[in-house]
Amino acid sequence: MTRLLDINDLHVTFPTEDGNVKAVDGLSLTLDAGETVAIVGESGSGKTVTSLSVLGLHNKKRTRLTGEILVHSERGVVDVVSCDDEELRKLRGSAVAMIFQDPMSSLHPYYSIGNQLSEAYRVVTKASKKDALKRCVEMLDLVGIPEPQKRVKEYPHQFSGGMRQRVMIAMAIINNPRILIADEPTTALDVTVQAQILSLLKELQREFNMGILLITHDLGVVAEVADRVNVMYAGKVVERGTVDDIYYRPLAPYTMGLLSSIPSVYGKGTGRLSAIPGQPPSLISLPEGCSFASRCSFPSQVVGASCATDAPHLSEDEPGHFARCHLALADRRTAGAKFAAKGGTA
Repeated sequence: MTRLLDINDLHVTFPTEDGNVKAVDGLSLTLDAGETVAIVGESGSGKTVTSLSVLGLHNKKRTRLTGEILVHSERGVVDVVSCDDEELRKLRGSAVAMIFQDPMSSLHPYYSIGNQLSEAYRVVTKASKKDALKRCVEMLDLVGIPEPQKRVKEYPHQFSGGMRQRVMIAMAIINNPRILIADEPTTALDVTVQAQILSLLKELQREFNMGILLITHDLGVVAEVADRVNVMYAGKVVERGTVDDIYYRPLAPYTMGLLSSIPSVYGKGTGRLSAIPGQPPSLISLPEGCSFASRCSFPSQVVGASCATDAPHLSEDEPGHFARCHLALADRRTAGAKFAAKGGTA
């Protein structure tokens, strides 16, 4: 496998008047060519902050970044955390590109689709306007927009939500990036359009052998497209493994809680869905022990007061399957097995 991205012990902190917001706290992950790695979790868990860090989009005057974000580009390995602004500009679009969260507001209403796509292409390639327009038509056709020669001259308000998302995908891949970051790519789209967008991303990945870093809270989307999953809570990865590991053999209580809160067409139970009680902790004043302890069902089964006093480490409980929890592995396996037996998976 060709390595495209290495994130090592990433910390992202935002200093505020009330204290330091630890948005990402010690994140590590890898991404290979042709692979889709998902980051999932509740709002505020650190997903989007991580994706913006890979592109170097945080304001350096207001953000503290430590650790490494190693992008393997054609020019060599570049550390986004320590490189200068000029190097970052060379990476964006060519080595790393991003589909932003809201297609309704990400496109400028006063400029034509062709104008906006051309700008994304010319800033990297320095191509002529004629060549850029030709490339724009090719990309619109590639992402399945009918009559691309006509529609390239139209404006965002003339496109549906699904078509705008296709335009955003075309803009992201117009320079053939090796890494594509998809931040909530199906948000605000109906189920049919969601399926079309996910199918399109998989087709483009096969064609260009891109690595995709998928940011989402939608576990159904993860089950559909991801190879490996990182579950985040309060800025930390609490579980990491393959899709089958996460959905059928969860070992972190938070993951079990997430999966219990979604409906399943295969579920054997007829009761109400289970919600995770309480609220995530403040990222300014995280608890000394496990960040999930106040919302967890298992602290009473842990010997001593470890959940309240000691932050659990991310350990490899099974080959390639990591989890962060003080509860004995045997007990977590039993809980995960009971959960899977109830058909609580997506």
